[in-house]
Parts: sequence; structure tokens; C-alpha cells
Amino acid sequence: MAAKKDWIQKLQDRKDLPQIKKVSDKMTTRWGKGTFVIPAPIEVDQIMAKVPKGKVTTINEIRRLLAKKYKVDFACPITTGIFAWIAAYAAEQKRQEGEKRITPYWRTLKTGGLLNPKYPGGVEEQSKKLKKEGLKIAPKGSNDHIVVDHEKFLAKIQPSK
Repeated sequence: MAAKKDWIQKLQDRKDLPQIKKVSDKMTTRWGKGTFVIPAPIEVDQIMAKVPKGKVTTINEIRRLLAKKYKVDFACPITTGIFAWIAAYAAEQKRQEGEKRITPYWRTLKTGGLLNPKYPGGVEEQSKKLKKEGLKIAPKGSNDHIVVDHEKFLAKIQPSK
């Protein structure tokens, strides 16, 4: 039996990705028509790594950059979100192994500026890291938290070629 992959191995596993796909009949109701990209996990990590201190990005912004890079209508929302989660845990694994410069995953928000409870340490840890960088966090609804005025702090990231 093969050993279970750690987070860094999962991040670096390209899985024959990226792949460009055409939106199939079943998906058109939800996603419309056209083509989309399923990125490689490392591509999501590379975009997340470009977000400077005091700035943020969102999963949708990462998807927009990937779509632009591959000249498609959109990037898959499901895999992009999963790969951001893998990047977060790979970064924490690297930190625990003594690396000082890791992907600042806490700067990647969900749609609408929401904090991500699935990141290492949950919303509490993400909130603490963002506050340390000068961002203001506020509750939204009963369980969510948001970066106040997150649009003002969006990083200007250029898509890689």
C-alpha cells in the first residue's frame, strides 16, 4: 500500500493539470456556456504567494487570473477552492518544518471578503494574522467574519504567462 501523501506532495501533484474543458450540457445551467480551466494546485499556490502584506485576494480573483491566463471563460470554482485549501495546509506544513517564507494563505479570502474556516487554525487564526497586517475584521451573520472594505485592499496581481 502506498504511503499517504503529505500536503506538500499534494500541492506539487499536477494530476495531468491544467486541463481546458468545454462546459457540458449538465453544467450549462449553473455555469453557462463556453470553456473553463481546471488549474494545477501549484498554480493556485503561485498566485496566492504573490499577495503582499496588508493586501488580500479572493478565490474569485484567482479564478479570474487563471481564466485570463488560459484564455477561457472561467476557472473551475470547485477545484480552485480545494487547491487554495491544499496550498494553505502545505504552507503550514512548511512553516512547521522550519521554513520562514511560506505562501501567505491567510490573505486569500472567500467570495465577498469572507474568512475561510477551512484554513489552518480556522477563522480565529486567519483573523489574527490579518489584524496583525492592519486589516479590520468584523462579524457577518451568525458564523461568518469578513475583512471590512476588502475591495480597498485587493492586491493587483498580474497573471503569469
